[in-house]
Amino acid sequence: MTNQEAYIVIDIGTGNVRVAVASTSGEILGIERENLQNHKDHQYPEALYFDPDALWQQIIRLAKKALSAAPGVKVLALTATSQREGIVLLGKQGESLIGLPNIDHRGREWDSMIADKSAVYQLTGRYPTSLFSALKIVGIQHRRPEIWKEFKTFLSISDWVEYKLSGVVHYEHSQASETLLYDVAKQEWSDELCAVFQIDPAVLPELTLSGTSLGVILPAEAQAFGIDAEAKIIVGGADTQLAIISTQPLENDVVIVSGTTTPIIKITGEYITDEQERTWTSRHTDEHSFILEANAGVTGLNYQRLKEIFYPVEAYEVIERELQEVNHFQCIASLGSLVADEKKPLTRGGFIFDAPVSHLLTRGSFVWATLWDIACSISENYKSLCGVTTHEQDYIWACGGGVQSATLRQFIANLLQKRVIIRNSYRQSSVVGGVYICNKALGREAIAPYILEETIPQQNEEHARLYQEWKKTRASFIQISG
Repeated sequence: MTNQEAYIVIDIGTGNVRVAVASTSGEILGIERENLQNHKDHQYPEALYFDPDALWQQIIRLAKKALSAAPGVKVLALTATSQREGIVLLGKQGESLIGLPNIDHRGREWDSMIADKSAVYQLTGRYPTSLFSALKIVGIQHRRPEIWKEFKTFLSISDWVEYKLSGVVHYEHSQASETLLYDVAKQEWSDELCAVFQIDPAVLPELTLSGTSLGVILPAEAQAFGIDAEAKIIVGGADTQLAIISTQPLENDVVIVSGTTTPIIKITGEYITDEQERTWTSRHTDEHSFILEANAGVTGLNYQRLKEIFYPVEAYEVIERELQEVNHFQCIASLGSLVADEKKPLTRGGFIFDAPVSHLLTRGSFVWATLWDIACSISENYKSLCGVTTHEQDYIWACGGGVQSATLRQFIANLLQKRVIIRNSYRQSSVVGGVYICNKALGREAIAPYILEETIPQQNEEHARLYQEWKKTRASFIQISG
């Protein structure tokens, strides 16, 4: 259809880069993806970086390919969403110096500079670790002087994309929540937190609300993308928050976002912290809401990598069909997922099965065990969340590519004894969340999502037994991990 109005949503995840062209009603007209190219920085024990200029060329290339699948569309606006905790450092001339993904831990050596971690938790809503942006910057300061001498400011990856499109330096609030430099309750940068990390508050960009228009696209970038020079640039936000938007939950609802990691989120109207410091509290994309989170860690990435081993060319429908044939549960897995109540992460994982190897053990058995590990980890983190706040609804929303598995949805429903509900937009939830943001910013009619499927919980005695088996398996790997 020619002259169909559309948006471009740029999504930089932990593992890949996606660019989607979507109609104002949320229909995906074209989408392209490639892996995000991270590189090791050998000046630190656990450091990764990416080249921002190379990423920008990758985004332009993917955008052109996505647009070619939707010829004749009129792009009204562009927005961006990205992995949380990832940042790009900008130089004194506005140049992009280095990109640091969320999985970069170059700041771990300077963790001891945080004298009172509980005080930082109360302000930031998360226990401070090298995952977050402030310690990444500290790591640059101490060991990359050639970058530090040129450093002027930093942006979240999604805000950097919007800066490249608009020329406007800014930082959106849901992304600012991940820096350890932002007072989540007060909705502002914190001089007190800057002092903890010895970072000059002058380097902090202006804060902007999701849905803010930054003006029209820069002429050079409009030409590079091949789109109308009047297209608006709209502030997006963190990928988890945009994914949540696509489910349209109510306050006090719980949402499972099953992507590379699996956050279990409660929408709340007040700033809540946990006495045991297990949960995260962040700003949502609106001015008044917060999200309270427990996170099962790297889960979807495990599933994706094991699919590449066991089902390299088969569709997910083949996996689901074979999972239904796994009547004899031959192995249990623990693959490094996180549980909020545990103080240390698992550094070892694997599958445990009877020896000698049974003829009943199939590739489906290993995937079954992987999904069971994910579901059990979600269940444990849901319990931790409920230890901080109540959840009385008999349902849970779910979105993200991970919940395309009907088997996983049934596992979760059975363990939590809650209905698991997905909407029609669940697979491309962060992209559809970007469409919501753009529609609201431009005063367009909101998308009308609908419920695609509900998974009803079952009473399953075998699952109750296997849950205990999973806990024993996890305990054994905790001992191995030390």
